[in-house]
Amino acid sequence: MEYFYEAVDLLKGMIAISSFSREENEVADYLENSFSSWEYKVHREGNNLWIISPDYDFSKPTILLNSHIDTVRPGAGWTVNPFLPEEDETGKITGLGSNDAGASVVSLFTAFRLLTEKEQPCNLIFLASCEEEISGKNGIEKVLPLLPAIHFAVVGEPTGMEPAVGEKGLMVLDCTVRGKSGHAARNEGENAIVKAIPAINWFTSYQFPLQSDFLGPVKMSVTIIQAGTQHNVVPDKCTFTVDVRTNECYSNEEVYELVKEQVDCEVEARSFRLNSSRTPLEHPFIKRAGILGRIPFGSPTLSDQALMNFPSVKIGPGDSARSHTTDEYIYTYEIREAIELYVRLLDGLVL
Repeated sequence: MEYFYEAVDLLKGMIAISSFSREENEVADYLENSFSSWEYKVHREGNNLWIISPDYDFSKPTILLNSHIDTVRPGAGWTVNPFLPEEDETGKITGLGSNDAGASVVSLFTAFRLLTEKEQPCNLIFLASCEEEISGKNGIEKVLPLLPAIHFAVVGEPTGMEPAVGEKGLMVLDCTVRGKSGHAARNEGENAIVKAIPAINWFTSYQFPLQSDFLGPVKMSVTIIQAGTQHNVVPDKCTFTVDVRTNECYSNEEVYELVKEQVDCEVEARSFRLNSSRTPLEHPFIKRAGILGRIPFGSPTLSDQALMNFPSVKIGPGDSARSHTTDEYIYTYEIREAIELYVRLLDGLVL
C-alpha cells in the first residue's frame, strides 16, 4: 500500500507542473529527483528518463515499460485549475495529464519497483518519454537507439486496462492540383478547384482491398482545402491535406505508392515513420491477459507504438475518451488496479 500512496503523490506532483510537448524540462527534473530519491540510477536524454533493472542480464530478453510525460495544452472550457490536482472524497483526481498519461507513468513505475524486487526471467526497463503528443523526434525515437535490444514493450495509455494489440498508423498527404488563372467574368482559365474534385472524391470513396480484423480498413479523410485569392480570379492552384490512418496490412510507403497511381494530382507524404502495429494473439503477454479476463482490441489512436519495431501492447489505466478533454480526471482506484494488473501480467512472464 505504501507504493500505491507514493504513486498517487507522484502523479499529483506531475499534474502541478506544466509539461506541454517540447516543454517538459521541469516535470522531467521532478521525476528524475523523485526516482533518484528511491535510489535508482536514472538515465536521461533531453527530457526522456529511463531506469534499467539493477540485475540486468544480457542473456535474457528485455521488456520495455513506457509511457509519456508530456501533455496537450488545456482548452478554454476548464472549470478548475488544470494544474491543481485536487482529490475528492471518491478518489477522483482532476488535472491536466492525469488520465493521459500521468496515471500510466506512475502505475508502470510502481509495477517496475515491485517486479524488480525479485529476479525475473526478463530484464525490465522503465522509460518515461517526452514529445509523444506531437510524435516529436526528441522523444522515444531518440532514446531507443541508446537502449539494449528490446523484445517486447508495454505502452501505458488510457485503455481501461484492456490490451490494444493493434494500433493504426498515420500518414499525412499534401496534395496539389494546378490550373490556370483567368478572369471569373470571362470564359478563360482552368479552375483548379474543379480539377481537384475527382481526386477529393477518390480519397473519400476508395476502399483498400485488405482489411484488418482488429483495425478495420485504411481510413482516408480530406481535412484541409485551400484555393483562390479573390472572388473574381479563377484559381490556378488548389491544395488539400489528407489524413491517412493505415492498418497493419499495408506499410505507409505501400499506401503512398497506391495513392500516386490512382489520383491525378501532385502528392507528397510528410513522413512514413508512423506505421501501424500489430502483435499476434499468441504472444505470451496477450495470452496471460486473456486468462485474466482482459479483452484484446484494435486502437484507432496513435501512440509511441508507431515508432517501435518490436512487439508491443498498449494498456493503461483511465479512459481514452477523457484524453484531451476539459476537466480531465483519473480515479485512485484505477491506479491501484493498474499496478496490481501490471504486476500480474508481467511477474514471471517468459517471452
